[in-house]
Amino acid sequence: MSDQQIISPNRSDGRRRIKAITGGSIGNLVEWYDWYAYSAFALYFSPVFFPHDDRTAQLLNAAGIFAVGFLMRPIGGWLFGRIADKTGRKKALTLSIFLMSLGSLIVACTPGYESIGIVAPILLFLARLLQGISVGGEYGTSATYLSEMATSNRRGFYSSFQYVTLIGGQLIALGVQLVLQKLLLTDQQLHDWGWRIPFFIGAALAVVAFYIRAHLDESASFTMKDKAERGSLGKLLKYPKSVATVIGLTLGGTIAFYTYSIYMQKFLVNTVHLSIDQSTLISFFSLLLFALLQPVFGSLSDKVGRKPLLIGFGVLGTLCTVPLLSAIGSVSGSGGAFVLVMLGLLIVSGYTSINAVVKAELFPAEIRALGVGLPYALTTAIFGGTAEVVALWFKQKGQETWFYWYVTACIFISLMVYVTMRDTKKHSKITQIWPGDGYNKATNFSVPRDDI
Repeated sequence: MSDQQIISPNRSDGRRRIKAITGGSIGNLVEWYDWYAYSAFALYFSPVFFPHDDRTAQLLNAAGIFAVGFLMRPIGGWLFGRIADKTGRKKALTLSIFLMSLGSLIVACTPGYESIGIVAPILLFLARLLQGISVGGEYGTSATYLSEMATSNRRGFYSSFQYVTLIGGQLIALGVQLVLQKLLLTDQQLHDWGWRIPFFIGAALAVVAFYIRAHLDESASFTMKDKAERGSLGKLLKYPKSVATVIGLTLGGTIAFYTYSIYMQKFLVNTVHLSIDQSTLISFFSLLLFALLQPVFGSLSDKVGRKPLLIGFGVLGTLCTVPLLSAIGSVSGSGGAFVLVMLGLLIVSGYTSINAVVKAELFPAEIRALGVGLPYALTTAIFGGTAEVVALWFKQKGQETWFYWYVTACIFISLMVYVTMRDTKKHSKITQIWPGDGYNKATNFSVPRDDI
């Protein structure tokens, strides 16, 4: 630990703390930009990597490789959670952004199917595996780091920036697409070579984020004490209630988030029959406002606690999902659709703004990153990643409203968890940094107990 700077949770370190939280958030932004750039430009690059005889097959192959990224997220949650708990949050964050950068660079530089044959889709597959592992590890590690770097009275506010940057990455990917489509390139140029540009941008941004993260302070919650026990599955299994809580509170929230963010653009086109341009604009501006709401809700949780916000999301989500999605499905104009989508995102903010800090507050430091990342990644891969597939399957069967009830049922299950769990703000394990009076012999920091 002698080669790492460690920041204590003390208000006198405010400037260093803000620098650390900013650095962690910027890396998260770049990670999610790279993640969403794939789906945003799949329409353009799928003919390059797969044979030209069947356009639908091309898109399905590209979508299948996208889905593989979701399947790799639990592996990333385990791998980087273990690294973060055993060797430090900073190292895990730095390695995570390196993998994402490497994945983007492979996509940007790989020749097409006509040039290298089957090697082209294999390299695309490899790149997506790396990105899936990276983004799977990013959530738990960044949630842990941001939560640990904040003082208790601002922990909800600072950790909310994880979703700000998550949404921001999606918006930047969409913005790059719009700029290339509308201002810089023709459609033919985008299909020929222009689709590579966003991946080069992602790789370059990741290098910048890598440099920033390499110079971050380490969290004071991390020490080398009990190294053998840190980050192990055996240690994690000693907290079955906390693991089950992460799964339960994530279930409804992740499905609701993917419904109103990722799936909504297709829903507005296929069900509401708005144009692609209209649905894109609604998605862009609703997500922009949604991102701005996160710190507001996070700050509110610092005053009233985490549990009231989670219960608010659970109750409103259970009662309002069916009527809200039904209303969106029958709305006649883009203005009304925007308002209704924003109502849905407003409800979801009760979960998204604080879910990271709630999970981090459930686990002690030696198992925190793994405890946050692995069960979350599993739940997201199984339920969040399949939300769009389930919705389209119900629609294909002529029972689209069944999806509304599916989302409602999942939120209701999470509501039962919210009602029965303790408020993590009042019972946070992040406060249990050192035994006794708060003195850490490994770092020579004396931590005031009322400032943790």
